[in-house]
Amino acid sequence: MRKLKLIWDFRGPAALNTAKHHEIHLKDYIKIEKIACNITGFEPLSEMHAIAYMVVDENDMRPIRDALKPHRGQVYNEEV
Repeated sequence: MRKLKLIWDFRGPAALNTAKHHEIHLKDYIKIEKIACNITGFEPLSEMHAIAYMVVDENDMRPIRDALKPHRGQVYNEEV
C-alpha cells in the first residue's frame, strides 16, 4: 500500500519552532485517533521556511486530510 506524506509549510523567522510545535499536535492526533502509521517529523528547508509532516496510508488519507488540512502532500518514499 502506498504511503502519503501530508505537509504543513511554515514561513518566517519562527518557522522552525512553529514546525516543531506542530509536530507535537500531529503526534497527539495520531494517539487520539489511533492511526496505525505514526511517522511524523519536521525539517528546516531554509532560514525562513520549515515543514512539519505526517505519513499516512493512502486508504486513510481523506478523513485525515479533511480534519487537519495540510498545505500539500506527496508520495512518501521510505529511505533506507
